[in-house]
Amino acid sequence: MKEHNWIKIALTPFSWVYGLITNLRNSCYDHRLFSSGRPPRFVISIGNLTVGGTGKTPVTEYLTRLFSNKIPTAILSRGYGRKTRGFILANPASTPAGIGDEPMQYFLKFHPEVVVAVSEDRFKGAQNIAVSNPERKLLFLDDAFQHRAISRDVNLLLNDFQRPFYNDLPFPAGRLRENRKGARRADAIIVTKAPALLTDDVRAEVTRQIQKYSRPETPVFFSFIEYGQPESFAGKPISLNKVKMAAGIANPLPFAAHLRARFDVTDEVVFRDHHNYSSGDVEELIKNLKNDTFVVTTEKDMVKLKPLVEASGVAGKFAYIPVTVSFGSDTGRFHEWIFKQTGHLFQAER
Repeated sequence: MKEHNWIKIALTPFSWVYGLITNLRNSCYDHRLFSSGRPPRFVISIGNLTVGGTGKTPVTEYLTRLFSNKIPTAILSRGYGRKTRGFILANPASTPAGIGDEPMQYFLKFHPEVVVAVSEDRFKGAQNIAVSNPERKLLFLDDAFQHRAISRDVNLLLNDFQRPFYNDLPFPAGRLRENRKGARRADAIIVTKAPALLTDDVRAEVTRQIQKYSRPETPVFFSFIEYGQPESFAGKPISLNKVKMAAGIANPLPFAAHLRARFDVTDEVVFRDHHNYSSGDVEELIKNLKNDTFVVTTEKDMVKLKPLVEASGVAGKFAYIPVTVSFGSDTGRFHEWIFKQTGHLFQAER
């Protein structure tokens, strides 16, 4: 622990430099020295100040379920970790290597009701969606809080309850992509991965800490993760007892804790976030696996592992845990707020 603290102290001056660079970049956008393109669609951005693991994918899915049966919807992502470049519209032949694991997850879950696309240049990507799918009136930007080259109508900032941005530093001493005051650009802040049972005092203290950096009028909502029942890689409910965890996500600790609380966990294998699985990984995961034990992954890992385990004929030994977001007691307040921001879209659909 002391060694870690000394490393953090040594790196802090570099964090100041990084923070100054991001401040300068943001100032150029604020004073319109850098331009932001406005796509011909209503845009809701879901992002964070922290690198990875704040729950953007479940929140994006929550919003997609909330709106897609009411408004023609599209999701645009960078497609982190993909082996391609440029604009790609997801289709039944798409793979995680071609569009990224999270966009692939969106496509498998919401196609054909929702259009899913990837592009490093979000503005050009949004323009391409408007041309190829002109009926889409609502566009979700996945992980675009710092991508200021595209204007957005609603800017949602996520804050991990366990790793709040207000206690963190910019790179390299911390995990922030920019200084904490970037929170002032948020129209609303969603605290993710909070405990399901949260006292009013804790809620008030977290809100107070957030509002040191956000605008005074910016609402703060609390959400938590709900783990679903285990499913086979074929999407069927499955009963589990002994499990071997495999996860390639930014913060596997909550997932591991969930498994330990409900199953007999025989082993835990952790890969880097957005790990590109190989047939060799599959062989290692099932090596010496007992007949009564299943390899259990997150949904994001399942998307990439599924074709590999099916090709190897071992899909029956794998399962995953789906996750969703719940706003609990904040559900009504959040829905009222978000529908107020998008009310004109429903009028246009009538």
